[in-house]
Amino acid sequence: MRLHVGTSGYNFPEWKGSFSPSKLPTAKWLEYYAAQLGTVEINYTFHRMPSAKTVAGWEAATPPGFIFVLKAPQRITHIARLKNIDDSLRFFLDTARQLGTKLGPILFQLPPNFKKDVALLGDLLTQFPADLRCACEFRHASWFGDDVYDVLRTGNAALCVADTAEATTPLEATADFGYVRLRDEGYKKKDLEDWVKQVQGLGQGWTDAFVFFKHEGKGEGPKLAAKFRTLFA
Repeated sequence: MRLHVGTSGYNFPEWKGSFSPSKLPTAKWLEYYAAQLGTVEINYTFHRMPSAKTVAGWEAATPPGFIFVLKAPQRITHIARLKNIDDSLRFFLDTARQLGTKLGPILFQLPPNFKKDVALLGDLLTQFPADLRCACEFRHASWFGDDVYDVLRTGNAALCVADTAEATTPLEATADFGYVRLRDEGYKKKDLEDWVKQVQGLGQGWTDAFVFFKHEGKGEGPKLAAKFRTLFA
């Protein structure tokens, strides 16, 4: 299993001095981040559809082998709520494909008040291209059941395991890769060691595991990602 570990985002002014050099120009933030960690989860795409120019800039600023994970736009997950999304999904994925080999999974994060709808989930995965990877983060407890897991497995879509201060997603492997979001703000070494074991155990059938830490105000996220990578080796 290949481990890809990073943070949710990279361009935070609070990181200056604690992660990146204090005088590093904003235009160099992604380049610096990519020299330290091999993947990033992009939240920008949740708020707005990316342009070809934006995607080209990301690609140019990062080295070969770097992987971008893109969060699906809110117009798909929160506004349309997975209904009549054919055109929006096609446009988004066509633009994302310009990352080439640097494109990783697409994360569909559903709103907390979005209750289980297996038919809608099935429609999404039917439309989703087989050559791309899809992960789904459910934030309503009704989704956590065998019928949903079966649909995910049929589409080789990963159930996003999210660990928050409130709860942890059930540990279910539903694809040939894994997606884990570690959102707590107080992970100690023992916590990281436990999550390394969880990922290694759950991911025995995975070719890749994507693990993302929350961006902390003082640059703790990148440090936690680096520690996780070391413990995983």
